[in-house]
Amino acid sequence: MTAPHQRGDLLALTPDALAALANRGLVKRAAKDLDAGVVPAITLADGTLTAVFPDGAEATLPAEGGLEAAACTCGATGKCRHRVGAVLAYQREQDAPRGDDETPAEIADPGAITDEQLREALGHHALKAAEQTRRAGYTARLVRPGVDRPAVAELPAATVSFLVPGLGYVHTDATGPARDTAIVLAVWAFREAAADAATVSVGGGAESDGLAEALALAERVLLDGAVGADGVLRAALQRESKALTRRRAHWPAGAVDDLVDQLQRYEDRSAAYDPQRVAALLAELPARARAARRSTAERHAGGTPAAQVLGSEEAAATPLTLVRLTALGARVGTEGDTRTLELYLAQPETGMVLAVRRDWPVTENDALTGPELAGRRLGGCRIGALASGNTVTEAASRTAARALKLGTGRLAKTQVLPLGTAWDDLPASLRATDLDALAAELADRPPALVRPRVAAESLRVIVVESARHLGYDPASQSLEALIEAPGGGTARLRLVHRAAAPGALEAVERALTGELLAVAGHVRRHRGELIVEPTALLTPRGPVVPDLAPGDDAADLAAGGEARPADSVAAAIEGALTACADLAHQGLRRSREPSRARVESAAAELQRVGLQRAASDFVQLSKALGEEDDAAKTAAWTAAAVRILVTAELH
Repeated sequence: MTAPHQRGDLLALTPDALAALANRGLVKRAAKDLDAGVVPAITLADGTLTAVFPDGAEATLPAEGGLEAAACTCGATGKCRHRVGAVLAYQREQDAPRGDDETPAEIADPGAITDEQLREALGHHALKAAEQTRRAGYTARLVRPGVDRPAVAELPAATVSFLVPGLGYVHTDATGPARDTAIVLAVWAFREAAADAATVSVGGGAESDGLAEALALAERVLLDGAVGADGVLRAALQRESKALTRRRAHWPAGAVDDLVDQLQRYEDRSAAYDPQRVAALLAELPARARAARRSTAERHAGGTPAAQVLGSEEAAATPLTLVRLTALGARVGTEGDTRTLELYLAQPETGMVLAVRRDWPVTENDALTGPELAGRRLGGCRIGALASGNTVTEAASRTAARALKLGTGRLAKTQVLPLGTAWDDLPASLRATDLDALAAELADRPPALVRPRVAAESLRVIVVESARHLGYDPASQSLEALIEAPGGGTARLRLVHRAAAPGALEAVERALTGELLAVAGHVRRHRGELIVEPTALLTPRGPVVPDLAPGDDAADLAAGGEARPADSVAAAIEGALTACADLAHQGLRRSREPSRARVESAAAELQRVGLQRAASDFVQLSKALGEEDDAAKTAAWTAAAVRILVTAELH
């Protein structure tokens, strides 16, 4: 038990906790000074610790407020070696290092913190903002406190660690008002959870999904088609997206935004317009509304909480404090006359993958390929370095959809360091050593129609035990390899040639002919096996980012000897998706006999390959198209589209 005259909060701080509150460099510097004999004179009066250093600096640590409330006469505006040194010197003087079993009273659950204590420490504005999130509902993953570990709450928008019992030493990757709100939400999560619960849902339950207007507008698009969606309808959709965002329904708002974008592309006659994407968005909105209503009605029966279906637990934007991000490569693509770049960066502390997206117009005289983009700058750093190194930044924020924004002002500080062995330090949620377990994890996810709309949700780092190069298939212009993980299971690594990344296939083949340590990439299931589309590869010589690798399409690639059989099920599913997309494009009210014939043909093919329930849905859709009931047409199309989209994902 800590003596009454001791500062139990300071004795409980570990070097790792101090590094989280300040930074590791200050902790090492302060410890080095103490080892060299630069020891301050320590006094403790009325709970306030004062440390006077030989260089004349005086650090003061009040009884309340933690390290944030500490002051020092050295002139440093933030944390300094004197403040950190005062803590370490006091610990050495008391001879009470953190981590033994002599202070069980200091192991306290954050749920014991009262709202009055929260209000006193953080202010009523933090509780008011947190209450809005609680009304909508949110979930949290919890780590209970122990002698050798702090209490941690992983919230959708931030991770909160209670390094020492109480509110004086709380660490979170959020900053500003978002930090205070996150702390309140974390306390409420611990308070709500059962003693042995690892995950808890807080609040919600009484909320309405609030999607009636969005559903009505989507139905208008479906009935009139993309060809009949005018500027007035697009403006109404934009207003509804803003209203959904204000109500914190971020995922439906994102779907509406994407729908507006597709309709605008059609209006502009852009080659990036995608009828199948329009159909998927028109199916997503009613699917989310139904899932949210069902989740609310069956609140205590398990399943996906409504807050996750709607995204209401997410903050629209979360500013990040000093944060370290680990590169997971990049993807360069083309959308119509636009070149796209997505950089993938993992945040190890939260287990999130964040994406930075940039677009550039492409002209006939400026191809703008991946190797050229590698030399351009983003956030003050070369894109090639960001895609293959460790980024440390003090000027970043993330959106609800896990998009990362890097600051570019004069005060923005972003630095890129070599990647080294950073992939080894990624959490198990991002680093896979057992591919069979990864396949089971992907199979257990809800359908994409109702999952969180986050960037790079399926990006993983796979540790490679062995890799067998299968060669290049000229017909599909794809290179394939079979990789095995040390914990078991195999996956097919597949990369399709794209003009935007002329050196990608050659770079992957070179990596496969040597020693391949790990692969980062988008992982999906198809026909019973895992498919990995690589974004980066790790070799003993360092990381390789295929899409940014130099090349000119002239390399001779080893031909593959494995012919893949035709997939009749995939062909039937694709035909059904095309039929749904055709109807969404031209509108259910405008459908004519050729459209109905395509639907009937899709039903026959689905029946032939054994997809009976999907076939039945398309038979019903065909019947509805022959009637004058708009509601029946909409209901039949939605049922058929939702089922075939889920079937395509599971195949």
